[in-house]
Amino acid sequence: MLMRTDPFRELDRLAQQLTSPGTWTRPSAMPMDAYREGDEYVVAFDLPGVPTDAIDVDVERNMLTVRAERRPAVKADDVQMELSERPLGVFSRQLVLADTLDTEHIRADYDAGVLTLRIPIAERAKPRKISIGAGSGRKEIIG
Repeated sequence: MLMRTDPFRELDRLAQQLTSPGTWTRPSAMPMDAYREGDEYVVAFDLPGVPTDAIDVDVERNMLTVRAERRPAVKADDVQMELSERPLGVFSRQLVLADTLDTEHIRADYDAGVLTLRIPIAERAKPRKISIGAGSGRKEIIG
C-alpha cells in the first residue's frame, strides 16, 4: 500500500498539542526553575491566574507531583469574547527527588502567581567532619 506523506502534518499535530488546553488525563506542562539555595532545594512553578484551591502538591516516596487547573473566568451571558490567548486547562509537572532530600519537611508558598517549594537537604546527606582517634599506643610487629 502506498501512503502519501505530508511533511507538515507532524508539525501541525505538535502545534495542536501545545495550543490545546490540558485535561486531567493529558495535562500541559508548566514552566519551572529549580536551584539550590543554602541547605535546601527550591523549585518555582509559574501558575499565574490559578487560585490556590486549584493547586495540588503531592509527594509519594521520591516522586513530587504538582497539578493545577486554570479555569475560564466566569462571564455574563451577554459577553462576547474578542481574543483569548491565555492558556486554560490542567497543568502538571512531576519531579523525581533525590534520596538526599527531606520530603517530610517540604514548604510551599504561593505569591504573585508563582508556587515556590522549598525542600530541605536531609541531615544524613550534609557534609560532616569525621574525627580521627588516636591509636591504642605502641604495637609490636612480629615477623
